Amino acid sequence: MSINPTAAVPEIEIAPPHEPLGQRIWENLRGGNLGSAPVILALGIMVLVFGLTASNFFSAVNFNNIITQMAGTTLLAYGIVFVLLIGEIDLSVSYVSGVAGVLVAELQLPGSGHKLPGLLAILLAILGGVAIGAGQGSIIALIGVPSFVVTLAGFEIWQGVIQRTITQGVVVIQDNTINDTANYFFSTLGGWIIAAVVSAFYIGGVLSSVYSNRRHDVPIRDPWLVAAKVVALPVIVFGTVAICNHDRGVPFALLLVIAMLLIWTYVSKRTTFGRHVYAVGGNAEAARRAGINVARIRILVFMISGAMSGLGGIVLVARLNSADLNAGGGTLLIDAIAAAVIGGTSLFGGRGEVRNALFGSLVIAVIANGMNTLGYTTGIIFIVTGIILLLAVTLDTIFRRLQARSGR
Repeated sequence: MSINPTAAVPEIEIAPPHEPLGQRIWENLRGGNLGSAPVILALGIMVLVFGLTASNFFSAVNFNNIITQMAGTTLLAYGIVFVLLIGEIDLSVSYVSGVAGVLVAELQLPGSGHKLPGLLAILLAILGGVAIGAGQGSIIALIGVPSFVVTLAGFEIWQGVIQRTITQGVVVIQDNTINDTANYFFSTLGGWIIAAVVSAFYIGGVLSSVYSNRRHDVPIRDPWLVAAKVVALPVIVFGTVAICNHDRGVPFALLLVIAMLLIWTYVSKRTTFGRHVYAVGGNAEAARRAGINVARIRILVFMISGAMSGLGGIVLVARLNSADLNAGGGTLLIDAIAAAVIGGTSLFGGRGEVRNALFGSLVIAVIANGMNTLGYTTGIIFIVTGIILLLAVTLDTIFRRLQARSGR
C-alpha cells in the first residue's frame, strides 16, 4: 500500500473555546459595543433620583401619565430608527404625523359628508403617511436628492397642508374608536390576562430557541443568563400591570407601543429585508454590488417611517380628542429624533435596534415629567434634554471609532 505524501489531508475543525461572560463584557467595552447598557443605566439613575426628590413620581397615576405622554413620540421614533439605520434622516415625520391626525379627524367628522367608521379612518390616515413616505423616498432613492433636503421640504409642505386644511381652528374627534387609541384603559382582569399572554409567549419563544439549539447540537452559552431572562421579563410585565391597575388599568397605548416594538424588531432582526437595511446602512455600495436593490430598500424604509408617523399622529390627536393648527408642531420632531439617538441608534447608519427608540423616549419622558414635578421651567428641561442628546451623539462617535479600530 503506497501513501501519496501530496494528498490533501482533511482539516479538523476545532470549536472555539468557551469565552467567559466577564471576558466578553470587557471585549465589548474595549470595542465600544455597549448596546443599550448606557441608556438603561442612565434611565435607572434618573428614576431613582426623581423618585427620591419629586413628590408623587412613583405613583400609579404618574406612571400611566408617562406612558400615554410618550406613546405617540415613541411610535414616530420607531420609524426614525429605520431611517437612521440606512444612514438617512427624515425631518418631515412631525408634520406627516400632523397630516395623519388632521386626516383622521376630518374623516370621522359628523355632518361633513364623508363621515367614516373609526377603524377605516385610522387605516386611511396611516395609508396617507405611507404614501407620503413613498413619495419622499422615491425622490431620494431614484433621483438622488439628499434626504435632508427632501424631508426638510416635506416639513414645510405638510405644515402648510395642515394650515390650509383646518379652517375652523379645531376639529373635535367624537369617534370613540379613534379616541381609544390613546385614552382606553383595560380592566383589572384584562390587564392580568395581557400579562399572562405576553409572559407565556416570551417564555415559549426562549424555550423554543433553546430546544432548537439543543436539537442542532449548538451549545447554550451562559444557561444562567437564559434562566434570568425567563424570570426577569414576566416579573417586569406583571409588575407593570400591578402598578397600572392601581390607577385606571393598563393603557391601550402601552399595548400598541409594545406590539409595534415586537413587530418591527422581528422585521429588522429576522427577515431578509431587515438584514438588507443593515447592509445598506453599513455600506450602500457594497450592498449594491452584493445584489441588494438599494433604491427599493430606501423607499420601503421611508414608507415605514411614514406609516409610523401616521399611527403616532393618530395617537397624539386622540390623546387631546381633537386636531388643531398645532398638530405635529412643538418639539415633536426633535423629541422623535432625539429618542432614537439617545437610545443608542447611530447617526452614521448600520447600527442600532428598534428598542432604542423606546429607551430614548422613556429618558425624554422621565426627564420632562420629573423636572416638571420638581417645578423646573420648560427652558431648563430643553437644556437638559439637549445636553443628553449631545452626550449620546458624542458617545456614538467615540464608540464608532473604537469599533473601527477593533475591526468590528
